[in-house]
Amino acid sequence: MGSGSEVDDDAVATSFTDLVADGAAADVSGWDFSWLDGRATEERPPWGYARAMADRLGTASASLDLQTGGGEVLAEAGRIPPTAVATESWPPNVAHATKLLHPRGVVVVNCADEPPFPFADNAFDLVTSRHPATIWWDEIARVLAPGGTYLAQHVGPASAFELIEFFLGPQPSGRRHRRPEDEVRSAESAGFEVVDLRTARLRIEIFDVAAVIYLLRKVVWWVPGFTVDGYRGRLRELHEQIQREGPFVAHSTRHLIEARRR
Repeated sequence: MGSGSEVDDDAVATSFTDLVADGAAADVSGWDFSWLDGRATEERPPWGYARAMADRLGTASASLDLQTGGGEVLAEAGRIPPTAVATESWPPNVAHATKLLHPRGVVVVNCADEPPFPFADNAFDLVTSRHPATIWWDEIARVLAPGGTYLAQHVGPASAFELIEFFLGPQPSGRRHRRPEDEVRSAESAGFEVVDLRTARLRIEIFDVAAVIYLLRKVVWWVPGFTVDGYRGRLRELHEQIQREGPFVAHSTRHLIEARRR
């Protein structure tokens, strides 16, 4: 990383151009972030969601994984219930999840991430989700059998906002969204008892602008309408900042929530 010394303008320009090309060409299908190895790091939450999810799947008879992405987390489970369904709305992820999960006996359903879910009342005893973009508590309660469990890892408030606000400017209203205490109230209103809630704030380090481009192409709701050409000026500023100061630091927030339908 940069030490604060002056850098040859042509070298910076060449490096910036190459990094932009790398980030723009990277495959962003699926929900596997291994392309970022060596380019960015993020602390992991202490509770181990994939392991907790696998434990619940081990005793379930009918499961639903909402907004499964590319199916990577669900595919890690050692046992899949006799009836297992996953939903996804983004076509590249649907194709990726189908390829990954069908051999495990999981039916992948291409449907919108909003009500009504295309499932009968009381159809599942376990509903899971990792980083859902939307949480429809009433609909989750409808498809869960009485006594059934919702286990999920949610994105918390102001997650990665240092990066988001670098491109969009201050987002004071956005910082109030996704607060875990609000989600607990919504869950309870839908007929759930929240039996576990844990929160974490996790450090992100981004080592080059290619990683930024990859993230903003993949996590499209962070900077809606992002294009390299549209944000080239800010990308260059961020590149030069990383050259001078070292990794760009942001923080993600996560919470684990387990709720039981009364």
